[in-house]
Amino acid sequence: MGLATTNVRNVAITGHNGTGKTALMEQLLFYCDAIPKPESVESGKTISDFTEEEINDKISIHSSIAHAQWKEKALTFIDTPGTADFIGETIGALRAAEAVIMVVDARDGAQVETIKLWRRLDATNTPRAIFINTMDREHSDYSKVLDSLNEEFSASFVPVVIPMGSAEKFKGVINLMNNKAYTATSGEKEVSGEIPVEFASFVEENRLKLIEYAAEGADDLMEKYFESGTLDIDDIRRGLHEGLRNNRVVPVFCGATAYGAGISSLLTFIANNFPSPEGMSEEALQPDGSSIQVPFDDEQPFSALSFKTTIDQFSGKLSFIKVVTGVLTPETDFYVSGSSRKERASKLFCALGKKLVETNKLSSGEIGVIAKNDNIFTNSTLTAHAENAIRYVPLALPQPVYSVAITTDDKKSMDKMSESLNKVTEEDKTVSLSFNEETKETVLAGMGELHLNKILNKIREKQKIDIITRLPRIAYRETITKKSGICEFTHKKQSGGHGQYAKVMIEVEPLPRSGDYAFTNAVKGGSVSKGYVPGIEKGFHEAMSEGLLAGYPMVDIAFTLLDGKEHPVDSSEMAFKLAAKGAAKDAMQKAGPVLLEPYMRLEVFIENKYLGEILSDLSAKRGRVLGQDEIGHLQVVKAEVPQAELLSYSIDLKSMTSGTGSFELTFDHYEQISGKLADEVIKDAETRKASQE
Repeated sequence: MGLATTNVRNVAITGHNGTGKTALMEQLLFYCDAIPKPESVESGKTISDFTEEEINDKISIHSSIAHAQWKEKALTFIDTPGTADFIGETIGALRAAEAVIMVVDARDGAQVETIKLWRRLDATNTPRAIFINTMDREHSDYSKVLDSLNEEFSASFVPVVIPMGSAEKFKGVINLMNNKAYTATSGEKEVSGEIPVEFASFVEENRLKLIEYAAEGADDLMEKYFESGTLDIDDIRRGLHEGLRNNRVVPVFCGATAYGAGISSLLTFIANNFPSPEGMSEEALQPDGSSIQVPFDDEQPFSALSFKTTIDQFSGKLSFIKVVTGVLTPETDFYVSGSSRKERASKLFCALGKKLVETNKLSSGEIGVIAKNDNIFTNSTLTAHAENAIRYVPLALPQPVYSVAITTDDKKSMDKMSESLNKVTEEDKTVSLSFNEETKETVLAGMGELHLNKILNKIREKQKIDIITRLPRIAYRETITKKSGICEFTHKKQSGGHGQYAKVMIEVEPLPRSGDYAFTNAVKGGSVSKGYVPGIEKGFHEAMSEGLLAGYPMVDIAFTLLDGKEHPVDSSEMAFKLAAKGAAKDAMQKAGPVLLEPYMRLEVFIENKYLGEILSDLSAKRGRVLGQDEIGHLQVVKAEVPQAELLSYSIDLKSMTSGTGSFELTFDHYEQISGKLADEVIKDAETRKASQE
């Protein structure tokens, strides 16, 4: 570690679940001599999938980082999960990488998560390449997949490596840049040779595409191509290098990770043509809130972003950081954002899966690990300065889409569960744990049923406790629909010594949705002293928090204090608070109180064949379809749906689409609910209240 920034390559390996990302990383590490041999996912011995649940379930759950050296280049590969439930891990990896290898199955082409990830990469203009995997399997078809990619995405796909045959006739790959054929045997590295004659026309067809698309990588090359009709090999290399860095072209590779086919060409291209951090930048916020771009630069004072946190039972807390400016050594003093405490790393590591390898230096652009520092969290900024320091923009993580209310049989078990879940939320920022004061429930939220089940099952097994789950209650609201007219209330109490006396006259009216609360003091002539007004407002707030119909907080109400009366001895702030609370309840009761339920903005990603069933289901869920977009062969259905109808939507969608559908969810607004539905909510609230008394 500690190489010049120009020699650093940080690459995320992404794609739909089951496309062979973990197997690809095994082969890349094997070719770099970082491991003695590539292991299969089935063996449970891969570098990436090293946790117990990953080994047992044969899927990637966490992003896994591995460093390697290749021809004086410092390579960092990040293997990412391919399931939507673990998207938080992928987002962290994408933030740490300058480029992405998107692994695509040679039979299925672009799948749901491929398309969603592509959209995410487009949003950040991230350079990417395609690796078409499993060319050795039945029904694999390189040309068909490449055609489908061109149909799915608006991009210039450049064939750099093409296959020699497919399925049982697959012999290896052809590198169009050096005109060599590569054959591979399982467990051995590829051997180069001459291109077989039977592939000559296929090579010529794709080499013409390579030259044409390479010309798109730089404007001067396009002019040269138009003038001469071709490009030499140096021009092709420059066109692909610049085109990839600027995200103008998408190089396409292929192979079969089961045999290690296509790996040497991909690895050579990564080392020679994938972008380094040099010339790139990270967005940061200045102390005044303004945004700046911070270039990767060894010569500036040290700063870094922590993009991932894990808690290892042997190594303790591990903070994965990416150095943006300066150089970090074990002796470097630094500060963590929000703290004035001086820190030191003591030891620095680079990672090879779960194995930590000590290093003495991390330069700008490099990824490393700091162990056992409890003050560093995911999204922490590390800087050389304690005051007026920048903060790197945090990871753009999606909101949770699935929640469960959780409890245990006894307090001891509850404490164990809470302690374990607090560690989980520190590691995984797409998980939230909260106590809902309104519903009196502890709620765990995450990216899907699978996501939360993995977490809870692990805690059940490790802590030997029983965790009870159920769908959480909805946080309804209450409001009013009309003006109340003038209402007055007198609080009067006499019980020896000073009594209590206060009288208020008020009026309430509805505010626009999301108006929350407004107060106007319209008292004239000083009939209510200004010192009592804070108490009056407290009374209004208490009345709103207790609700009228079902005990849910009331919102979007404007209060006007019209008049009142006080006593020179018996009046107090408390007396006026109680009078205001009584007046507020009376007024709100006369102002047409109604229930409000939360509506969510839903985006569903599905294949065309499921569209009818999805639309019908949304209608049955009282949803309103706002529109449909096409992304390749996928339909994106946008709708507004009551939250109460979506508590188990991840399960419903999985059932309707045979596990291929996906969705994203955000809160949108509250909307009035009436009739039978409102009656059921009120009845449920009354039943809960009676059971607690």
